[in-house]
Amino acid sequence: MDQPDLLPVLARIADALERLAPVSDAENDLDAAQAFVWHADRRWLQPVPTVNKVDMSLLQGIDRVRDILVDNTRRFAEGLPANNALLWGARGMGKSSLVKAAHAQVNLDQSDKILLIEIHREDIDSLPALLSIIKAGGRRAIVFCDDLSFDYDDTSYKSLKAVLEGGIEGRPDNVIFYATSNRRHLMPRDMVENERSTAINPSEAVEEKVSLSDRFGLWLGFHNCSQDVYFAMVEGYAKAHGLALEGEALRREAAEWAVTRGSRSGRVAWQYVQDLAGRLGQRLS
Repeated sequence: MDQPDLLPVLARIADALERLAPVSDAENDLDAAQAFVWHADRRWLQPVPTVNKVDMSLLQGIDRVRDILVDNTRRFAEGLPANNALLWGARGMGKSSLVKAAHAQVNLDQSDKILLIEIHREDIDSLPALLSIIKAGGRRAIVFCDDLSFDYDDTSYKSLKAVLEGGIEGRPDNVIFYATSNRRHLMPRDMVENERSTAINPSEAVEEKVSLSDRFGLWLGFHNCSQDVYFAMVEGYAKAHGLALEGEALRREAAEWAVTRGSRSGRVAWQYVQDLAGRLGQRLS
């Protein structure tokens, strides 16, 4: 094969080798934003210029857990001891919204802003790599996992246990971990029962499964709301966005909307307000 014929072959070989080569880690700049999303495949923290959050004043019916989480976050921001937090309970009652709102509120009072870094459930096993990057960067950060739970054949919970407290290195001083879940022990009840019924030592098997939630110093429970609290949520959203429907008419429509959804929650209230704004031809700010 002469030289002109050889060059295209070499070019194809080079292209194939480049495709096979692992993707290099991206550059991470922890000063680029106050919030990031972790991409485990590239070991990259994607800056989020504007966080999708709800104002703290619009979160109704969760005053006690709100105050506890904000106080814990403020202590962490000031360099004082603080706990990992598990926000568990009813769907749509503001668990993830509270985490984002607490981060925003505490940052209003801080000169050195704390970071909010979201890690997806499926990337939990990459948590040690993420913590190494945050530790090296020196910024204080909340690592946040929304809707955290584990299934039967999932062993990544063991990595999380080690990172939170049990590992030889432990959690870096500049990191705290917040998670939300519909399950108090992060695993389905039938999974725990199955472990109890099939293990040689049932009590030890169950302890292994539920001990993950023990790594969270704060367990903050969220429960289904009453009709009065649901109406307060709807009225708060409607007033904040200047919607031209008030009083009894607003409550009557909101109640009908909740019946069609089969539940009352902050999420249902917000979905009704979005529908109302669309029917009124008004934009939500």
